[in-house]
Amino acid sequence: MKKIALLAFLCTISACTSKKAILQVKNYEPTWESLAQYDQTAKWFKDAKFGIYAHWGVLSVPAYANDWYPRNMHIEGTDENKHQIETYGPLSKFGYHDFVPMFKAQQFNADEWAGLMVQAGAKFGGIVAEHHDGWSNWASKLNPWNSMDKGPHRDLVGELATAIKGHGLKFVTSFHKDRNLQLFQNESENWLDDTSYFPYNPDMATSSTDPEISIMYGNIVKEGFYRLWLGELEELIDNYSPDLIYFDSKMTKIPETYKQQFLAYYFNHSVAKKKQVVVTHKEGELPKTVSLEDLEKGRMNRITPEFWLTDETVSEGSWSYTDTMGLKTADEIIDLLADIISKNGTLMLNISPKADGSIPQNQKDILLTIGHWLKQNGEAVYATRTWETFGEGPARQDKGGMFVDKVNYTSKDIRYTRKGNNIYAIVLGWPGDNKKVLLQAFSGKMLDVVPEIKSVTILSTGQKCSFNQDDTGLYIITPKNKVDDKAFVFKIETR
Repeated sequence: MKKIALLAFLCTISACTSKKAILQVKNYEPTWESLAQYDQTAKWFKDAKFGIYAHWGVLSVPAYANDWYPRNMHIEGTDENKHQIETYGPLSKFGYHDFVPMFKAQQFNADEWAGLMVQAGAKFGGIVAEHHDGWSNWASKLNPWNSMDKGPHRDLVGELATAIKGHGLKFVTSFHKDRNLQLFQNESENWLDDTSYFPYNPDMATSSTDPEISIMYGNIVKEGFYRLWLGELEELIDNYSPDLIYFDSKMTKIPETYKQQFLAYYFNHSVAKKKQVVVTHKEGELPKTVSLEDLEKGRMNRITPEFWLTDETVSEGSWSYTDTMGLKTADEIIDLLADIISKNGTLMLNISPKADGSIPQNQKDILLTIGHWLKQNGEAVYATRTWETFGEGPARQDKGGMFVDKVNYTSKDIRYTRKGNNIYAIVLGWPGDNKKVLLQAFSGKMLDVVPEIKSVTILSTGQKCSFNQDDTGLYIITPKNKVDDKAFVFKIETR
């Protein structure tokens, strides 16, 4: 009976939202042909190059292992399962939903977050609106597991949307709910084969038939889930008007008609608001005619005609906060940024706040270092476009796509961007004082038309550099004093 009541509840709510989505379509219809008429690449996105968002929510509470702890704690024999039982007791008595009251966000300051993003040089910023765990970080009227009714009792997305937009940045929400749906409901013999975040287990809360608890674990009828998925997205659009909505993988679980209704609703909203919006997808789960591809922890290995996004995290492992997480260096992230933008991509960097809403100082320090570098070298980043070649040097990225192996860049690796008559050579390390640097890309062997060089300066200091050019390339002499321990930029003005 509880299942029947839940289905009726979801259908009643979502039927209204589905109807609203269709009735409010004024310009774009929910068909691929109509939606393809929308410009899927906003100018602001082409110019932004760098943004920041945060994995934060109930999944931050355990602070153990990684952001897949909520799933793995339910798999007997795993380290996470052992830790869960030792720390909180058997899962038959303490489920993931019992972490909700522990997520209080008492130190969360949206204005401080937004200010840090600005200091870091980001042009857009945001938050995971809903992760795979079914927890909504906003004041949802549809999902009972939301930050206004439970946990912090605050509209976290709303506070952050106001602060980020108030600081002049574009606002992004990421939406990971797709994976939440359990495909093998009531089939405990198949649960480990399920692509859902929470595996069905008859001895744990993931199999609960309680009308409210089952929503969090995705153990609900599929049609009800689809309608809840669409309704929540409409809430985000209506209440917070994000400039970019990012989707994680497993959108294949959502029927095509629901994706089309979402896109028509979002695109028509953007027309009404006189703004350009962007939708991202992974692994072809939406057509490129309506969205941009996202490459998680990856990037292309060549210049592409289409724009794309890389989402990468500041940590060496988990996307959400853990007590033992290691961090990348600012130097590594700057090198990644240079490589990405040289190939027509944009970097969205994830940070991992603690459950209380505070951002650890070591993460802040990395962001501030990146921001200082961008303040000096942003001309070579923001509003630039690709050049004839993305770069040169010994470091090789064998293939493009998601989850690219780490590449160790040195001062011999160079990445290029352009703006107007200026070409920017971003050198990924200091070659040495008063050293000759060869840019082979300027040789007659690599270019059909070799540009005539007017001047070469160090972008961050304005110091002029001696140079000469022949058939082997452009030779530039570095200054007598080190410019930067990290990457630095030759600004090459052409005629």
